[in-house]
Formats: sequence, structure tokens, C-alpha cells
Amino acid sequence: QVQLTESGGGSVEVGGSLRLSCTASVMKYCMGWFRQAPGKEPEEVAHVNGYGETSYGDSAKGRFTIVKDKGKATLYLQMHRLKPEDTAMYYCAADSGVPIGVGRGTLCTASTSYRYLGQGTQVTVSP
Repeated sequence: QVQLTESGGGSVEVGGSLRLSCTASVMKYCMGWFRQAPGKEPEEVAHVNGYGETSYGDSAKGRFTIVKDKGKATLYLQMHRLKPEDTAMYYCAADSGVPIGVGRGTLCTASTSYRYLGQGTQVTVSP
């Protein structure tokens, strides 16, 4: 069982910044963030694999940065130039990944499909 605990959410004005943190009882190969706004589907924000390779959703590119600190067993999401449409519950997620063949490694899919989830932290961006 993997326990994930998010923190760092809050209210901020348009153009502001926030840093979300996720402390994990166990760091998995795939770690990521996704978000969900009321009445909308979950949306991938970003994920990172065991090699530190990152992938971002379109809404996060150029504004958000995902960082994994193995030593602290913590995943971060640094968010800049926040917009009202970034308002959502943000979830930390973890997964072992999908094997893609003998000797071919492991694939990290979008974080919305990960097995382990945190309880979420609310981010609200006001105009």
C-alpha cells in the first residue's frame, strides 16, 4: 500500500504562484499530478518516471514544473502564472508503470490512470 499526502494548495490571485508537495510512503516508478474541477473530467497535469523524464499536459506546459526528490520521498509541482481555469482539486498519484517488453523498460501513462491517489489539495485562482 502506498500512502500519498498532498499539501500546499490554497487561494491565489491570477498570475500568482503555488508549490504543491506530495509526501509518499513509497516512491513508485511513475509519479504524477492530475486535477479535477467541478463537473469536469480528471485532467493530467504532469508525471515523471524513475529516470526523471517528465511529461506535461497541454495546460501545464511552460508554466508548471514537476520535480521528484527521492531522498525526501516527495513530489513537487511548482505552478507559475496561474489562471482562473487552473482552479481545481489537485491529486498526487503513483504507479508502478506498464512493462513494455523484456528489456524494453516500463512506460508511465497519464497520471489519471495511476493506482495510488492522495486525498487532494484545493487550488483556487481568483481573477
